[in-house]
Amino acid sequence: MLHKGLIIGFVLIGLTQLSKAQSGIVEVEKDSLINLLQEFRAENGINPSTSRMISLGSKVVDKKSGKRVKVRGFRVQIFSGSSRSDAYAVQSRFQTSYKDIGSYVSYDEPNYRVKVGDFRSRSEATSFMRELRSQYSNVFVFTEDVWAYE
Repeated sequence: MLHKGLIIGFVLIGLTQLSKAQSGIVEVEKDSLINLLQEFRAENGINPSTSRMISLGSKVVDKKSGKRVKVRGFRVQIFSGSSRSDAYAVQSRFQTSYKDIGSYVSYDEPNYRVKVGDFRSRSEATSFMRELRSQYSNVFVFTEDVWAYE
């Protein structure tokens, strides 16, 4: 009888230890050079998952005679939230400061998003994002269809 009690006791202790083995705190240590590398890659438009394209320089297009088309490009998101009035207030504030840059409000349930700019290159969008960081709290670059003149 004592033998069975010891076996059951050891089994219970073992199960207790196994259940505690899955709990704990995970700490992630990130090398500070990774941020520098990511910024360098963003500034230079380096993305290893896509083939490199050769740029022939930016083509100057007259907006009056050019045709407006949708192309794959980049926009900077300056707001994301569930309040429609807040989204339009942020868009209005942006438009008073930057009259030459387009701003767009979209609704992806449950959030309204305000995205600005029609950039053809990631480096342009990233440099504009850095400029906006002092004025807006959560600023990100997104890839999507943008308007451009040809």
